[in-house]
Amino acid sequence: MVEWGLIGWSLVRPSGGSVLAFEMRPEWKKFRYRGRTLEELLKMDIEELARLFPARQRRSLLRGLTPAQQKLLLKVRKIRRRLEEGRLKRPPVIRTHVRDMVILPEMVGLTIAVYNGKEFIPVKIVPEMIGHYLGEFSPTTRIVQHGEPGLKATRSSLHVASK
Repeated sequence: MVEWGLIGWSLVRPSGGSVLAFEMRPEWKKFRYRGRTLEELLKMDIEELARLFPARQRRSLLRGLTPAQQKLLLKVRKIRRRLEEGRLKRPPVIRTHVRDMVILPEMVGLTIAVYNGKEFIPVKIVPEMIGHYLGEFSPTTRIVQHGEPGLKATRSSLHVASK
């Protein structure tokens, strides 16, 4: 069994049963999305999942995936398959520009680096993120924190006492 560092879940090899197992949580604390466990969500196809999602995500999925989204999903499935076969010890970080992809149950446990316009922000996918967009976890803007002007930084600092 391999621990990935998140509290409450671990990746289990194929001989051990399901891909993701919640061992440390009591029954009433196990993750559920609209009354379904993660194992039940993993068995559903995209159309069934779309019925559980809010309207915006449902519409996005039912209209079909864009070529970039399909490529990302293929990468996710390839890495998931290689993890289950035991060919990978740790899941590699998947880099993507696709911010408008809905997070699906098969992405849980992976780290996806989402581009925010300047850099790739690593996002560890946990079950509570299912149904959200990848872009929600990679903010494109920061809150500006203007500091005090330094000495001779601008002409306005000429009138500031230089201790």
